[in-house]
Amino acid sequence: MSKIKREKSRMELWAENEVKIACQHENPNRKKGEFDYGCACYESALKAFQSLCKDGHSGASIMFTKAILNRMITGKPLTPIEDTEDVWNEVHGRKDDSKHYQCKRTSSLFKEVKPDGTVEYKDVDRFHGVNIANPHYSYHSGLIDTVMSELFPIKMPYMPLIDAYRVYTEDFLVDPKNGDFDTVGILYVVTPKGEKVETNRYFKDAPVGFAEIDRDEYLKRKETAKARLEKAGENNA
Repeated sequence: MSKIKREKSRMELWAENEVKIACQHENPNRKKGEFDYGCACYESALKAFQSLCKDGHSGASIMFTKAILNRMITGKPLTPIEDTEDVWNEVHGRKDDSKHYQCKRTSSLFKEVKPDGTVEYKDVDRFHGVNIANPHYSYHSGLIDTVMSELFPIKMPYMPLIDAYRVYTEDFLVDPKNGDFDTVGILYVVTPKGEKVETNRYFKDAPVGFAEIDRDEYLKRKETAKARLEKAGENNA
């Protein structure tokens, strides 16, 4: 007995046509069977969409499935992480008295157990720095992780969000012997929910890491850095 062929839905036919148009736009001269990276991505997305349709998903169920798929694609766990022994691998080689662990379910999540029993968690993918002088690029910073972890501590059970906290900063150089910059302002943060939170924390280069300074010292250092650049510009004129 032959199986009854399932008719494609209007959404499937629409998706097929959209992918066809997109591939033609991506590579108008593409020959049959010829590989094209952009077209391959469109066609792969179409296969995933067709698979969902064949499973009978539509409306709310397809959006729920999409949310699950998005978490899997971004490497986020599907259920909250509990602080149980089986989810951690101990990390060796740190030169301090604390014990350090890395999460098996989310490799960006770390746990530090201090000698007094205090436990701290850090997710290195949780905060993205954005320099206000170059807002189109993000970066990671241990200083940002430390300051933001104080403001937004991780509590168990922990469900990582897909979007990161965007931490807006500025930096400048007072003393040229200190490299690219020696003063940092952590100005504000935009949470994954779109809320803006003022931070206004300021730091200067120290023998080990950075030392916190007040706003007055920060502004004085900023003026010094500005004057240094203006003088350097005059000398190069």
